[in-house]
Amino acid sequence: MPFDFLKRKQPDAPAFVPVPEDVPAQDFSVRITYAAKSSEGVRMAAGPNALAVLPTILYGVARGDVELVESRAVEFAQAAPDIERPAEALQWVNAHGDLGPVARHAVLVLETVEAVDLEFDTLACCLLDGELDTYGYPTFSTIVGGVVSHWDEGTGDMIARGVVGWGGRGVRGDTDRTASRLLAAIFASIQANQYAVGVTDDERPVPAPGRGGLVCAGCGFSSAHERAFYCPKCGMRLLRG
Repeated sequence: MPFDFLKRKQPDAPAFVPVPEDVPAQDFSVRITYAAKSSEGVRMAAGPNALAVLPTILYGVARGDVELVESRAVEFAQAAPDIERPAEALQWVNAHGDLGPVARHAVLVLETVEAVDLEFDTLACCLLDGELDTYGYPTFSTIVGGVVSHWDEGTGDMIARGVVGWGGRGVRGDTDRTASRLLAAIFASIQANQYAVGVTDDERPVPAPGRGGLVCAGCGFSSAHERAFYCPKCGMRLLRG
C-alpha cells in the first residue's frame, strides 16, 4: 500500500501578477537655475595699479562692501565648484573659503555658467539687488556681480567688463530685467572711468596645455598657463628664461 501521505507536497505555482503601469509614489525634485549677463570689454590704460580702480567703479550701484577676488594661483588650477568631483571641489573651497558669503556665492554662480574664469580674471563683486537670508547668504532672486578684468597679453592694458549673476532654488520673473538694468549701469560706470580708453572686442585668454606658467618676479604669483605674458595678479610682464 503506497504511503501517499509521506510524499512531499509540491508547492503551488505562483499566480501571475501583471506589472501595473502606474503605482502610488512620492515625487522628489529640485530645480536649480544659475544665470549671468556680461557686457562688452573696455580697455583701461591704468597700468599695474588698475586693479585698485575696480572696486571704485561699483560706487553707486553696490549695496554693501565690495570684495576683490584675485586670480587663482597655479596650485588651485583644477579648482571647480562641482561637488561630484571632490578633489576639484576641495581645491575650490580652499581657494575661496576666506571670502564673504556674497562674494563666494557670486564666484559660484559666475564660474558655474562660465561667465568668469579665475584662472585669468580678477573679480570685484558685491550685492547689487535683493535680500540676504539670516546667515548673510544671497537668496535665489538676489543679484550679485560687479566688474571682471584680465590683462591684454599683447599690450599689457587691462580689459574690464561688467558681469551680473543670480540663481538658486527658484525663479523670479523680473530678475532678468533687473539684471539687465544693473549691467547697463555698471558698463556706463566703466566707460566713465578716467582710465577708460574705449570698447574693445578683445577675447579672453584661452589656456594652453603644458607644465604650467611662470612665476611673477614682482609679486610671486604663479601664472596658470605658459602662454601668459603678463601676471594675472599685478600686471607685470613675465620674464622668460
